[in-house]
Formats: sequence, structure tokens, C-alpha cells
Amino acid sequence: MKAGITTLATTGVLLGGTVAVAPNADASALTIGQRALDVAQSKHGDPYRWGATGPNAFDCSGLTYYAFRHVGRSLPRTAQAQYNRVRHISYAQLRPGDLIFFHYGSYVYHVGIYAGHWEIWHAPHSGSYVKLERIWTRSVWFGRVS
Repeated sequence: MKAGITTLATTGVLLGGTVAVAPNADASALTIGQRALDVAQSKHGDPYRWGATGPNAFDCSGLTYYAFRHVGRSLPRTAQAQYNRVRHISYAQLRPGDLIFFHYGSYVYHVGIYAGHWEIWHAPHSGSYVKLERIWTRSVWFGRVS
């Protein structure tokens, strides 16, 4: 079921309860970010653990580190270092698979992978787990891994 939702989100549209899939939509056509988004989504329900980078527990930057590593891209370990490394983009350029960086002033304190519709996959905090959640603030910056 999870894979079907991701495929729908990245390759098709829902029309009156039927899925219309784009022609020639396959895994090779997905961007690096979309592939990393699929990896993050596959970790749904795995517990948050401070400093963890998987495969069965994550903190926020550990999840992004893990997801992009599994699609062949290297990111630094922390949210701030990841922000410093990626290509910064505008809201108008934002697409699923990009990184969302939460900040207070110039300090980046959290990161997640954009899923579309102002939602992210992330590992939010102790006592929680990897999940899809609505972005709760406008104090965010956007980045793309290439």
C-alpha cells in the first residue's frame, strides 16, 4: 500500500477514484529527491532516537542522511550542515523530494523531506516516530540535493 501511494504521488493523478498514470512513468524517471522521499516513506513508524541514522531508528537529520545515502547521494550528518551543503531554492521551485529546513533566526534546528501539499516526512522528536506531517510554521528554508 505504501509503495502504491508513493507511486501515485510521483507519477500519476487521482481522477474520480481512478488513477491515471503518466506514460513511461518508472523508477528511472524519478528525481533523486523523489527516490529519497520513497526511502523516507518506507521508514514510516520507525522510532525517533537522538543521533540515530537507521536502519531502524532515526533523528531528523539521520532520516534525511539515510534516505539520500540510499539513492547514492552523500549529505553531512546534522540539519545545519545539510543546509550548508545543499542548493538553496525558493518556494516557487519547491517540489517533492526537496529538503525543508526549520530555523530560528539563522539557526537550523530541524529538517524533513517535502512530500507535497505543505507536508513532510520526518522524525520529529523523542517519543515519536517517522511520519508524514503538515508543516507547522513559515520559518522554513528550502534546499535541493543534486
